[in-house]
Amino acid sequence: MSVAMNIAVAVLLGGALGIGLWSLLAALPRWGAEPLVRRVAPYVRDVSDPHGSSLPTVAPADPAAFIVRGFARLWRAFVAAISRVWGVSDALTARLARAGWGFTAAQYRERQLGIALGAALVGAVLAVAVRVAGNPSPAVVILPLLTAGAAGIAMEFTLSRAVTRRRARISDELPTVLEFLALCLSAGEGLLDAIRRTANVGVGDLSAELRRVVLAVGTGSPLADALAAFSARVDVPGVQRAVDHLVAALERGAPLAAVLKDQAADARDDHKRTLLEKAGQNEVLMLVPLVFLILPLSVVIAVFPGIALLGTGFS
Repeated sequence: MSVAMNIAVAVLLGGALGIGLWSLLAALPRWGAEPLVRRVAPYVRDVSDPHGSSLPTVAPADPAAFIVRGFARLWRAFVAAISRVWGVSDALTARLARAGWGFTAAQYRERQLGIALGAALVGAVLAVAVRVAGNPSPAVVILPLLTAGAAGIAMEFTLSRAVTRRRARISDELPTVLEFLALCLSAGEGLLDAIRRTANVGVGDLSAELRRVVLAVGTGSPLADALAAFSARVDVPGVQRAVDHLVAALERGAPLAAVLKDQAADARDDHKRTLLEKAGQNEVLMLVPLVFLILPLSVVIAVFPGIALLGTGFS
């Protein structure tokens, strides 16, 4: 039996022994008892939860529940340690907000770490299978590290793609939203009412961000501050330019409808320019199969009969 197989069997037997000892500890009264919060909670229930529906319903002496709680504590401690090393920065929080993902930076790191560990487990299984199949190459030892690293990089790439696609969708929706806001203002509505109407009518990402602006204003934030936070959150040049002009018009008392119409026209021009740039890039990309696939195939079809005749000895 090889060294890798010995390690795999040792890990399997050690894991089984650990689970068995943990189950025995769970049966002890001191270890298996519920925490003080759980025992006091039925007598001091929260007003928002009078029936205690949010309390766990697992029996205190259940070994499985004890194991789950223990693994949960270990997992939280492990994630906290990795997050301190890996980093949970404001830049990551801003990227998550731009992508529209509804969880915090710590939760993102936890998911990324879980995916990396799952990929490492898959890589370990593949490495053991390769060694069992008879491949003596020592390179299979780093296969779990490679799969874990690839999973972490794939998560970062997915986040970047989500940010890019959401920003593109917001840029596409911006001219229509600005024109609708200008129409509402021309009809006599106030700016906040126009934003609320646009947010309720729209169904895209930009409308969802406008609903957050309305919610922020409803909870006491000034409209200018809510718009500035919205502009910083989406980080789209067209939105930032429109918000800056809109806030300046609010402060100086300029006609808002005219400002929004001008910004809608600028957004339309930017959208047309972006479409022309994409068309130019696609035109260049279309040359790739032509140059590297169709043209060599045509040359081979034209030259191959002559080469075949030369090979048979005919002139």
